[in-house]
Amino acid sequence: MYNLKEKEMIFVFTGPDGSGRKTVAKLIRNTLHMKGVISYTTRERRHYETEGQDYHYVSREEFMAAKDNGEFLECVEIDGNFYGIKEKDVEETFKNKGCIYLVLNPEGSDIVKKLYGDKVVRLFVYADRDTVKARQEERGDAPDIVAQHLAHYDEDMEYRQQCEHAFENYKLDHTAFEITNTIEHYLKLKAEQKKAEKQ
Repeated sequence: MYNLKEKEMIFVFTGPDGSGRKTVAKLIRNTLHMKGVISYTTRERRHYETEGQDYHYVSREEFMAAKDNGEFLECVEIDGNFYGIKEKDVEETFKNKGCIYLVLNPEGSDIVKKLYGDKVVRLFVYADRDTVKARQEERGDAPDIVAQHLAHYDEDMEYRQQCEHAFENYKLDHTAFEITNTIEHYLKLKAEQKKAEKQ
């Protein structure tokens, strides 16, 4: 397991599929110049997704070989597909930045939180069921995929109570602004701690 250094932090964007967690993360990344670590998955790429930006799409055989080799910091199986973050990707990203972000489902978020405790801040992004359903339909998800996601909605929403922060995402720019302020607060605290240690 990669050991986080004193100054290093992980911000995890989580919440139900269709809540906008990935879109919000990308907006904040550009504002704060944060670096994200992209998950690997065995599921098929959707028409609106881009390799290396949304996920690294690999075969089940490739994923399982990496898993057996102990390459994943966290990995989960959802609806027959595997998802995981590689430890070396986290380590490489931390070489240039003191904080990184991940976009994970609640199960993956929980694993990372248990690994790193207070160094992980979970940012739960959500919307009501009808809004989530409409967003998935608008982006062109097939009806069976939408139904599959909605089957997890209530369980995913329960995870909100365990997260450090929760944001209702109805207006994207407003949500991004709120989360940016929250992250900046943590970064400011870290900077102040570092300054105090030097005095």
